[in-house]
Parts: sequence; C-alpha cells; structure tokens
Amino acid sequence: MKKFLTNKINNLPASATLAMAAKARELKNSGIDIIGLSLGEPDFNVPDFIKNAAISAINQNYNSYTPVDGYADLKEAICQKFKRDNKLSYNANQIVVSTGAKQSIANVVQAMVKPGEEVILLAPFWVSYSAIVEMAEGIPIIIESGIEDDFKVKASKIKDYITDKTKMIILNSPNNPSGSMYSENELRAIGDVLKNYPNIFVLSDEIYEHIQYGNDHFSFAAIDDMYERTITVNGVAKAFAMTGWRIGYIGAPEWIAKACTKLQGQVTSGANCIAQKATIAAITADVKQISYMVDEFKSRKKLIIELMSEIKGIKLNNPDGAFYIFPDISYYFGKEIDGFKINNSSDFSMFLLEKAHVATVTGSAFGCPNNIRISYAASKENISEAIKRIKAVLA
Repeated sequence: MKKFLTNKINNLPASATLAMAAKARELKNSGIDIIGLSLGEPDFNVPDFIKNAAISAINQNYNSYTPVDGYADLKEAICQKFKRDNKLSYNANQIVVSTGAKQSIANVVQAMVKPGEEVILLAPFWVSYSAIVEMAEGIPIIIESGIEDDFKVKASKIKDYITDKTKMIILNSPNNPSGSMYSENELRAIGDVLKNYPNIFVLSDEIYEHIQYGNDHFSFAAIDDMYERTITVNGVAKAFAMTGWRIGYIGAPEWIAKACTKLQGQVTSGANCIAQKATIAAITADVKQISYMVDEFKSRKKLIIELMSEIKGIKLNNPDGAFYIFPDISYYFGKEIDGFKINNSSDFSMFLLEKAHVATVTGSAFGCPNNIRISYAASKENISEAIKRIKAVLA
C-alpha cells in the first residue's frame, strides 16, 4: 500500500520515543511487567490550582473555536512570563499559541525553511527535529558531541559547519536527551559567531527551562544582536506536568509570528479552549509552586546516577537539567549476552526491553549512536527496580 502514499510519508521515520513506548505498552498488555523509562513525561499529577482554572473555564462555558494564535489574555500572560523569567520583551502580536511545542517548532520550520536550505542540529538533539526539517525539504546538518564534551558543541565548531545554505540553528537547553545546559557564556559565544551571519536564524527550544538543578537558565533571544533573529519556543508540558493538555507557544519577530499563524490557520486552527485558560494559571503562578517536582527530580537524578555507576562499562555525566541521563554504553558493542548480540545502541535498548523488561530509547535517534536515553520521570521504586534488572542482565 506504500505506493499510494507520498515519498515524504514513506521516508518519514517513526518517532523513536513513541515507538518504544508503544512496544512497551504492547508487552505490558500481554502480561509482561515492563518498567517504562522511555517517555519524557512527568509522573506527577497536574497541580490543583491549574485543574481548578480548567474547571472554572468549563463552568464559564468556554467551548467555542479559539483565535488561531491564542486567546488574548493567554498571549498577554505569555508576554508577562517572558519578561519575568527570561528578561524578554514581546508584545501580543509576537506570540502564537499552538497545540504543543512540537507544533510550534513545526510551524516555524515549515514557514521559514525552503527546499535545500540547511538547518544545523547540535547532537544530541530531540528526535523530531531532523524529521521536521526533512518534511520541509530542508537538510539537517548534524554536529556531533559526546559525553566527554558534556554533550555540548563549542561555538568555534559551529562556525565550521556554516555554509551559504545555512538557514537556521536549533538550540535546546536544558537538553533532551542529555539534560546538559548551555551556560550564558557558551550561548553568547554562539551569538558572537552568528553576528557575522545575519541571515541565519535561531530556534531556541526552552521547554525544560524550569527543570534545572542549580545553574540559571539563559534565553538566547536575550542576546541583543540576536533578538530579531531568534524564535523562542516553550510550553507547559514538562514543568507543569501538562503533557496531554498540548499547549506550546512561541515568542518571535512579528513577521514570523504572522507566518506561523497563517500556516496554523490552515492546519489545526486554535488550540484547545480549556487548556488555554488553564495555561494562564500555570504560567502566571510563582514558579515556586512547582519546585516540589524539581526537587524530586533532583533526588531521583542522584539515585539513578549512583545506581548506574555500579554497572561495568557504563559512562555517565551529571546533567544540569531536564529528567534524563544519557549514558555511553558502547562498551557492550560487539558482545553477546544470553544469546543476544549487541552491535549498536538500538540493539542494546532492545536487549534491555526483552531481557530486563525495561524500556529505554536508543541514542541513534538523537544523533548519538553510542548512548541510550533513560528517563527518571518515574518513582524511585521503579527506578531502583529497573536499574537492578539492568545490572542483573549485564552481569
């Protein structure tokens, strides 16, 4: 039946994170006790003050189509949030609310990247970046890094990959899948390189900004010379445990915001009305109201690093944000364990699923073939049991 589908769809890879989650659910439904550490989804309930805002919106009979770019009061709240948290001044015409940050990113790339133009991705990068670029007929240009670099790419290295076809660089800090954070100085160094290339834009994905463990988050658009060339993407899925509410947004130059609104108007139109009203409560609240989640993630990070460091051949760093570790597991390449030959990180992830009944994600999907992503957005009990199983099958 593939002959009836477009080449764009036939060539489109499935999301590795969603594919592993689906495989884990399939095994779980068959009666196997699977511990899922593959999805980037907080295991907390949505805070009551956000749920109450949603209930209030329902009781006020919000049920109609929403403006394509978002409710005016939500856009104003987003402007205030950018000013408070990121020291960025946007007006409502520069804000577009979408059905999740993934749509926000797709809107920007579809609106700006022309066929044959290059988009630089700093590995490791979120699995959907490359697919989104390819759907726009752009060309992903991957710059590699490793655990020895703390999974960060130096500005001087980025310069070597810039060509006359470079249209955009996608930044993600704190990073998914590594949890690494670029410091203000490191980001300013990238900005200094880009000063010499006025036609290159930056998409800064800051969805994990509130999940960090001591280092201050810095927004790339706060660099004076880069404000007019930066699209800042954020949302409420990670920090507020609102993954299923599907609200993301951008702050951008007005002409880019208008282009994204135009595109979105022909695809999904406006985001969910109740979720938008709940988001106002989320982003206007003092971030201290979600600090209990961050504190728990920090405690879990300490636990999982301690447990994983006991396993032979595993290389770890200590990430500054998000809720993932991204260990180098290349020590096991070429080895056969319990009749299972491990040639790469995809094999290793499948080995853990089949033998330890623990779901992880291959690093190949993130541009780092020596690694796997393990989420610690799970209870300490599940983390401890999962690592115990992994340790046992690798012994």
